[in-house]
Amino acid sequence: MPVTLAFDPAVARAHLLERDPVLGRVIARVGEFRLRPRRTRTLFGALLESIAYQQLTGRAAATILGRVLALCERPHAPAPEEILALPDEPLRAAGLSRNKIAALRDLARRALDGTVPPLRVAQAMSDEELMERLTAVRGVGRWTVEMILIFRLGRPDVLPLTDLGVRKGYQRAFGMRSLPAARTVARRGELWRPYRSVASWYLWRAVELLDPRQA
Repeated sequence: MPVTLAFDPAVARAHLLERDPVLGRVIARVGEFRLRPRRTRTLFGALLESIAYQQLTGRAAATILGRVLALCERPHAPAPEEILALPDEPLRAAGLSRNKIAALRDLARRALDGTVPPLRVAQAMSDEELMERLTAVRGVGRWTVEMILIFRLGRPDVLPLTDLGVRKGYQRAFGMRSLPAARTVARRGELWRPYRSVASWYLWRAVELLDPRQA
């Protein structure tokens, strides 16, 4: 199901340029806000992918995820019932750890009981409601939900304070000698409301602007 941004990128960019001249220098160098939500059929599928990718490199995780999805009747839209019905052996053979298998089964159960809502329902829920619902799933923490909110649902006002890229970008943008504490980023982030997701995206881009000789 296609998901569009829940805000106007040009308005968000103008707001940040006006509110924060320091971040504005990064925005001026990077240019327009280019993030667009990834196509998402179900929150169940998005979370399944997130769990599979945890603590792995992109290529290894993609391989394992592909093997898991190949066990399902509809690899592009796996159903919770299918995950629950799969024995542990083929999931282990696909490369999943026992903890990830337990997390996927818990995810499937919570999708069936409605804790993990259908995508159309989720789009009408607040960030806080979704955070409470989705972090109830085993193995799904706050950072994972923040990434879902930004990259899958296109929410405008999410600031992932524990994200290393955001903190490194802040360090670069504000000329700090060491990584900022989460509370430092949070305080500055009050200037960026209600477009903290956009500010986060520009902080990620700020890391890419770093002179390799200073890395």
